[in-house]
Amino acid sequence: MFIHFSLILIIYKRNKINFSQDSYDDLFNAIENNLRELGLGDVAVNKKMKNLNKIFYDILLKINKSNDNLIINKNLVIKYFPQLDDSNSKKYEYFNQYFINFYNFCFELHPETMIKDALNFKV
Repeated sequence: MFIHFSLILIIYKRNKINFSQDSYDDLFNAIENNLRELGLGDVAVNKKMKNLNKIFYDILLKINKSNDNLIINKNLVIKYFPQLDDSNSKKYEYFNQYFINFYNFCFELHPETMIKDALNFKV
């Protein structure tokens, strides 16, 4: 979810369009509400939200290794998905291609409907 959201934010930045703070707030409010529904208390929710916010910004700031095209930072992906580090597996290649396709799909959407239309993305 954070990688998808990060790519959408990168597209907004590249198109020099301001992203609504409300959409950002809605995402993290939904996560917080889900943690509370799982039975976590205030202290645990605050601690988890702080950690999730750090993870989100780590992904947002480091996911793309290029200023021109999307080049997924493999080291960052492996950090959060260590199961993709198997050298005999094609899992990372599928993962990488999925997010490049998602980025290209979203890049062509109108910014006003990007988040809503991104939900319809099919591989």
